[in-house]
Amino acid sequence: MKHDSVRIGLVSISDRASQGVYEDKGLPALQAWFGETLANPAEFVTRLIPDEQPMIEATLIELADVEKCSLILTTGGTGPAPRDVTPEATLAVAHKVLPGFGEAMRAVSLKYVPTAILSRQVGVTRGASLILNLPGQPKAIKETLDGIFAAVPYCVDLIGGPYLETRPDTIAAFRPKSAQRPPAG
Repeated sequence: MKHDSVRIGLVSISDRASQGVYEDKGLPALQAWFGETLANPAEFVTRLIPDEQPMIEATLIELADVEKCSLILTTGGTGPAPRDVTPEATLAVAHKVLPGFGEAMRAVSLKYVPTAILSRQVGVTRGASLILNLPGQPKAIKETLDGIFAAVPYCVDLIGGPYLETRPDTIAAFRPKSAQRPPAG
């Protein structure tokens, strides 16, 4: 049995990085994390865009509806600053809101920094896509994904996506016994 392939949308949202003022570190951090953690063959569809709500909304819709990404992760734009509009854009295109993801992401981050309470990250579904807003810094991206990813594969199952599996020496994906497949060989 082989692992299902998966399309993953990765969106780095930053005015300055999208203008070339500095190098984007979010997309490489996300790809590296998945390279270490995910057992499935993955195709990444990446976007680097500014903090513009209409552009974020259009990008999320494209990745979900046209590119058919089962999982879409954004990085950046979740704080309280006036230009931070990622959660608003994500909620505007959502079919269902999954408040537990935002709560869990903030709880994970609070273990590391007191300013995690300023984060407005959300988790939503749009059709057969799970969309999660992550922090912008590579260290925080890893900490957050390490803390929440165990629940992601089963969520992707429930919305009609591929069966995501993690490498045994990393994060154990959690599924009820009735939803588990035998390990891929």
